[in-house]
Amino acid sequence: MITRPLEGIRVLAIEQMQALPYATQLMTRLGAEVVKVEHPVTGDSGRGALPFVEDVDGERVGATYLRNALNKKSICINLKSEQGVDLIKRLTPHFDVVGENFKPGTIGRLGLDYDVLSKLHPGLVYVSVSGFGNLKQSPYASWPAYAIVAEAMGGFLESARREGEAPRHGAAGALGDIGSSLFAVIGTLAALRQRDQTGKGQHVDVAMFDAMVAMADTVPFFPSMGMRNESPRAAGVITAFQAKDGYFVVQAVREHHLAILAKAVGHPEWLEDERFATRPGWNAHLEDVVRPAIEAWAAAKALWAGPGGRPLLRVRGHHQRPPRGLPRDDPPHRAARRRRSPAHRRQSHQALRHAGSPGHALAHPGPTHPGSPWPGAGTRGRRAHSPRRRRRDPQRADPLRPLARPEVGDLVLHASVGRVAPSSCPPRTPSNPMTASSA
Repeated sequence: MITRPLEGIRVLAIEQMQALPYATQLMTRLGAEVVKVEHPVTGDSGRGALPFVEDVDGERVGATYLRNALNKKSICINLKSEQGVDLIKRLTPHFDVVGENFKPGTIGRLGLDYDVLSKLHPGLVYVSVSGFGNLKQSPYASWPAYAIVAEAMGGFLESARREGEAPRHGAAGALGDIGSSLFAVIGTLAALRQRDQTGKGQHVDVAMFDAMVAMADTVPFFPSMGMRNESPRAAGVITAFQAKDGYFVVQAVREHHLAILAKAVGHPEWLEDERFATRPGWNAHLEDVVRPAIEAWAAAKALWAGPGGRPLLRVRGHHQRPPRGLPRDDPPHRAARRRRSPAHRRQSHQALRHAGSPGHALAHPGPTHPGSPWPGAGTRGRRAHSPRRRRRDPQRADPLRPLARPEVGDLVLHASVGRVAPSSCPPRTPSNPMTASSA
């Protein structure tokens, strides 16, 4: 039987919103068993995110949570109680990975940081995601950070800003969270591999700010090249042009690209024009020569046509995604590569469709997406994502399997763990990003 790469790996995720939950959701796609620890009253704050869908009981469930909690189990633990903290410590030796995305210092005050838990489990891989990191001193260490904070400080809002304009957000949805999550997964996989070789775990620390600087391509080292006041925009043509029914983008930054572009749009004379003898010349004359010529050529050409949404306009460039999404019929690429996957959910009458995993491997089957759990749905060993009980290995079904039933009952009695009803979750309107420390 073919198994997925991380089958047998267990992850205890003390997480909320997106920066870590997206990372652990990716791990479930690779086969890991992820047990999500939620607040015993409100659950994960991502449940209250907008937009939302109504579940079968009429409660709102936020889109952030729906995507990031796929395939996970959920237990609710009161981390402000001694019993709750003790429970995390007792569970830790039964997991390969513990992850958290609190503001630096919070998890230490709870007594659940790497120094404490690694003594209980020397092979533990401990993953932290925060705005500015845990393992190295930063003047910003105490600052909270959402995705836009890391994106702005990393320069993503500034690079395309024109003089006189305010920075505008929107280049990518939650890039600060998702980019940080990717580095968290890479660091976790590397730490697990090293543990296979040495038997020792380590602390993988990802700062969202560092992740954004790393994803800013070559811009961070422009000053060391003597480029201090120049625009970071590359020489050549990298921009959008208007066609009959929308915009398309062109990237032509090599001489042979520019030659192809000039001939394609009917202006081969540009190749003999001294103004276009160098790449910066193309950029300098973009608005007064290049754009008018290209848009005149494209004015009568449509980007999309046909039931499959096939692009008609081709210039060795690509169409730009329409503002409200791709055509109603899935383009052939997305359909062929399963880039949109259905998630059959207990909480909704409809099957929601989400973005599938970009990575594909022939060696293991694609994951199923049974849905997202109620807060604390795994506390008593129930199947967290289905209204029907199925025959399963009880050792794999119960996130609290290291505990005996009387112990679980005692923790429930003292409100240290619980299974929260849906109505209890009200709606709410330049360095390596990965730092590792061995025990």
